[in-house]
Parts: sequence; C-alpha cells; structure tokens
Amino acid sequence: MTSFKDFVKLVQNTRDPALLEDFLLGVTTPHERKVLARRIEIVKRLLAGEAQQQIAQDLEVGVSTVTRGSRELNLGRFKILRDKKK
Repeated sequence: MTSFKDFVKLVQNTRDPALLEDFLLGVTTPHERKVLARRIEIVKRLLAGEAQQQIAQDLEVGVSTVTRGSRELNLGRFKILRDKKK
C-alpha cells in the first residue's frame, strides 16, 4: 500500500513541471484542486496579516476553515510559503 510519504517522494522527484501537473490532475478532482488552492490562499492571506473573519467572508468559507490554517501556521507548517514571503 502506498503511503503519504511515498506520494510526497513521487511529487518531490518529479522535476518536470508538465509531468507533475499531469500527475496531480490525474490524482485529484476539480473540487479537490479548488479546495487546495483555496487553502493556500487562506495561508497566504494569514501571512499577510489579514483578519480571519475577512478571509472567511471573501473566500466564502467558514471561519473554522481559516482558523485551521492559522493553527497549522502556529505549528510551524507552510515553511515554503513563509520563505517565499521573505
């Protein structure tokens, strides 16, 4: 059985952007891609200092969804997005 770590290794080792996009399109649904993009947007906006209520309203998600992103940031996750901000 393939584990999440196996999935991460596969993505990490796919250096060709076109191949990576093809793979990700194959393993996700349009809805899953929309949800992932929205979660990334939430984190970017939290990093920019925007209020959780405003983010939830703008993106039409529950405050609990934004709070989850905030909690993950507080746990030190999303280093890749933090590094891009610098």
